Amino acid sequence: MNAAETNNHKQTQDKIALITINKVGMDRPRAWLVAGVQDFRHATAVSLAYGMFWVGLSIAVTAGAYILGLWHWLLPLMAGFMFLGPLVAVGSYGISRHLGEGRVPNLGSAFGAWTSHTGQLAMMGLMMSIFFLAWIRIATLLFALFFGFEVPSPVLLYSLLLTTPEGLGMLAVGTVVGAFLAFGAFAISAVAIPTLMDHDLTFMEGIEASLRAVTMNPRPMILWAAILTGCVLVGILTFYIGLALILPILGHASWHAYEDLVNVETPAS
Repeated sequence: MNAAETNNHKQTQDKIALITINKVGMDRPRAWLVAGVQDFRHATAVSLAYGMFWVGLSIAVTAGAYILGLWHWLLPLMAGFMFLGPLVAVGSYGISRHLGEGRVPNLGSAFGAWTSHTGQLAMMGLMMSIFFLAWIRIATLLFALFFGFEVPSPVLLYSLLLTTPEGLGMLAVGTVVGAFLAFGAFAISAVAIPTLMDHDLTFMEGIEASLRAVTMNPRPMILWAAILTGCVLVGILTFYIGLALILPILGHASWHAYEDLVNVETPAS
């Protein structure tokens, strides 16, 4: 077979992988969320432990930034979580995969999930990190543009953000730019990482599958992106505590979204 014949095929030793994307209805995001809750109930201890790990890490990063006098980075770092969320969810994907296979998941299922096709998952991690670093750079430039290079005190800064034209302008521009970047990151990663975990594909094929899933199902996927964003925002506003439940549930739900959207066939060559 000519390698350029189709973007949906991959030659792997003696098999050819065929990736197809399913069309889904507007009811599916809710179904994915329900399935995520069910997985959490079936593996409560390990899912909660995994979520609490990320809560503890988030609190440690926040405390470290404040102690080091970098508290003005907290807002962009919290917003930047949207770019790293798909990587954080890898452990939840591993738990859901074990449940689907009829196995009893444990912490090894979560923290060992990266061992499946490590190289390609690492490349996806690099792609998401590029989005994150781009957002941090843009946030830095916006701060300098609206407030200059001197950082006010914490109370004064957050007061300025909400009560001055400069602050409101920075929030408005940052929200628009951040939303644009976040949706781009979502489009390339919505189902890419679970696809790569489950099959012997390249990271570019995972990205292609994700982009096709979004473009073929724009309304359900926009709704799904809004659900993910809203839930993570709620978790952050609870001083991260809510993320102990929200992160694993969303990760489990995203695994079921992948199962609903992506079919990979490897017929004998």
